[in-house]
Amino acid sequence: MSPSTVPTGARIVLVTAAVASVALAGCAKSETTPAAPSSGGGPAASAAPATQAGPGCTITQTGYPKVDLKSAVIGFSQSEKEANPFRIAETQSIKDEAAKLGIAADKLLTTNAQSDLNKQISDIKSLLDRGAQLLIVAPLNSDGLQPALDAAKAKKVPVITVDRKVTSQPCTDYLTFIGSNFVEQGKRAADEMIRVTGGTGKVAILLGASGNNVTTDRTQGFKDQLKSAAGLSIVAEQTGEFDRSKGQAVMEQLIQSHPDLTAVYAENDEMGIGAVNALKAAGKNPGKDVKVVSIDGTRNAVQLIADGSYNAVIESNPRFGNLAFKTLQEFEDGKSVPPTVVISDDQYDETNAAQKVANAY
Repeated sequence: MSPSTVPTGARIVLVTAAVASVALAGCAKSETTPAAPSSGGGPAASAAPATQAGPGCTITQTGYPKVDLKSAVIGFSQSEKEANPFRIAETQSIKDEAAKLGIAADKLLTTNAQSDLNKQISDIKSLLDRGAQLLIVAPLNSDGLQPALDAAKAKKVPVITVDRKVTSQPCTDYLTFIGSNFVEQGKRAADEMIRVTGGTGKVAILLGASGNNVTTDRTQGFKDQLKSAAGLSIVAEQTGEFDRSKGQAVMEQLIQSHPDLTAVYAENDEMGIGAVNALKAAGKNPGKDVKVVSIDGTRNAVQLIADGSYNAVIESNPRFGNLAFKTLQEFEDGKSVPPTVVISDDQYDETNAAQKVANAY
């Protein structure tokens, strides 16, 4: 595709159930054993032993009834519309893994909250009413889902959260969180920003949506790490809501208010691609005049690196299906499930983007 006309996409947050086919290139840091490769179009999320953040949780501790994954009714609550590459890959990962395990299509119940917190609460309660015995939830926000978690607890239904953390208590309100270390992602993005700018310049931050730990942590990690480069200053930060069109609109404003801007950190690829489109429309040369670094690992963004219009992408792997089902099985087998499973994330830059674009989603 031409980098000047990048197709629009969207990003989904997940309740997970399936995974892709190749084992992830890097070992993950987590509280579980490595996940097996899955089927699909790219590397599955994987995890490897690391320091456990708190005591584990067992089925005996919860008093929940034992169920058979292959015959159980499983509910998946998606938080956002499946209009961007992250959400599409997440949902497909869930469906693929369920199929791989021999779970009948009518046993996997799915809902989509369309970025509405009240709808997600209603969706989860609806899944419970429809007989869900296990739940995978991609929370829209870190706060606000307690009524739904309480409903699951009342029916003794285990809940795994993916991608975004909730502020509730593991092993009490939900079993575990599976996702990336978002602070570390921000730090890695800052390291790449320092590298591609030579440590000098004026940086704008396109913030993600408010109300969730992804935005907070990616911002914190980036800012903390950027302090090591005295020549780089943050001159603006504004939310683009993890959306391409909003990211483009914000970038258009920033170009006007900060014409001497030399770098952009976007907290997801969709906003970064929007920024590229705005910069090109303004007659600037993204990737050269203005460096662009973002987080996600979508194929569109990785291709832009290969084309020279982007500088670096830190992956946020959305293929949670394998780990989600593996964790549920371990819980049902009586094993201790850690409160957090941190997955491994790849990285793309000018040295590997062309070769690794097929791994992107």
